[in-house]
Amino acid sequence: MRTIELGTHLVGPDHPCFVIAEIGINHNGDIGVATRLIDVAAETGCDAVKFQKRVPELAVPQAYRDVMRETPWGMMTYLDYRHRVEFGQDEYEQIHEHCNKRDILWFASPWDTESVAFLEQFDPPCHKAASAALTDVELLDAMRSTPRPLMMSTGMSTAEEMDDTVKRLGTDDLLIAHTTSTYPCPPEELNLRMIQS
Repeated sequence: MRTIELGTHLVGPDHPCFVIAEIGINHNGDIGVATRLIDVAAETGCDAVKFQKRVPELAVPQAYRDVMRETPWGMMTYLDYRHRVEFGQDEYEQIHEHCNKRDILWFASPWDTESVAFLEQFDPPCHKAASAALTDVELLDAMRSTPRPLMMSTGMSTAEEMDDTVKRLGTDDLLIAHTTSTYPCPPEELNLRMIQS
């Protein structure tokens, strides 16, 4: 097992646990909420915060775009909802500045290749492949083509999909995060033995 550098942190054997606070889209498209979540993560000793970045028209399949869903803002299409919770250039500049001020790393899970390119301007410590992206070869290749370490989640994947992804990506600068797809996850579904696999 190798040691990988993420910002000023070393991740690997004989190094402290690297703690990531998952913000995702829990900010509901509100930069004030996002900065408060960053503050809480910094105050509680987290090493990094993680967001999600997507271009809704690229990440939302055509069949789901007009599906109506209940949201905190009332009923809206799934595509409209995705736009509502998505941050753009101004918000990510504020996130970048605020994280620097709070001395906490930040990165994101890009859900499409345009989002990989977008995130690159901020010099993130790594890119994060979401569990759902482990079979998205184009997206994985886009993340791997950057000079950054790649973290991949395993939550929605079979052992075979994980093995295939690792073979495709190689192990250099690859971090594997054992995750689940249930939030909150009942202890009996954690399957922590998988970490040793």
